[in-house]
Amino acid sequence: MGNFEKNLDYTFQNTSLLQQAITHPSALAPGQGRDFERLEFLGDRVLGLVIATWLFREFPHDTEGDLAKRFAGLVQKERLVDVAKALSLDQVMRIKGEKSSSHQKRLETLLSDGCEALLGALYLDGGLEAAQPFIHRHWQAYIKVSQKPPHDPKSMLQEWVQAQGKTHPIYVVVSSSGPSHAPHFVVEARIQGYESVQGEGSSKQLAEKDAAQKMLDCFRELEKNHTNSHER
Repeated sequence: MGNFEKNLDYTFQNTSLLQQAITHPSALAPGQGRDFERLEFLGDRVLGLVIATWLFREFPHDTEGDLAKRFAGLVQKERLVDVAKALSLDQVMRIKGEKSSSHQKRLETLLSDGCEALLGALYLDGGLEAAQPFIHRHWQAYIKVSQKPPHDPKSMLQEWVQAQGKTHPIYVVVSSSGPSHAPHFVVEARIQGYESVQGEGSSKQLAEKDAAQKMLDCFRELEKNHTNSHER
C-alpha cells in the first residue's frame, strides 16, 4: 500500500479510510459496502466543488452555460477512469471477479466509483488542503486541453434539430441489464422523419449521449454523401 500512497503523493493518517475506499461492495458480503458507497457519495461532491471553483476562476469570461459544459466534461466517468488508471487504482482495488479486458466496461465503472470513494477518503483524512491539490494535479491536463467549452452530443443534436425545424429528439430506454454496481443501458434516439439510432452505456445519461453522437455521425455522413453527389 506504500507504493500506492506514493502514487497519491499523500500519506493517510487514518489508514482505515483508504482501506474502505479501495474495497468495492462487490468484494464484500451483501450489505457490507456502506462505507465505500458513503465515501463515493462524498467524493463526487468534493470533486464537483473543487472543479466548479477552479473553472469559475480559470475562465472568468465564460457564461454559466459554458462553465456547465466544461464541468460536465471534467467530472464524467471517462475522466475518473483516466485518473484511476494513472494512479494504478486497478492494481490495488478489491473487486469481486476478474479484472480482464473482457470485463472492461464493468471494470471502468468500478474504477470510476473507486476514484470518487478515494476523493472522499482524502477529504475526510486531510480536508480540502489534501483533496484540492490532488484534484488540481490530476485534472490539470484536462482543464487546459481546450480554450473553447466542449460540446455535449445531446446539445449539438438539439441545435441541429432546431436548425432543421424538426421536433426535439426523444430518448427511449430500450433495455437495462446487469447488476446494480455495473448496469448496462440501451437507449434509442428518435427524430421524426429519420431512422432511430441506439446507444449504449453504464448509465442512462451515457447511453443517451452515445445515441446522440451516433445520430450526429449519421447526419454528417448523409451531408457528406449529398455534397459529393452534387460535385460529380
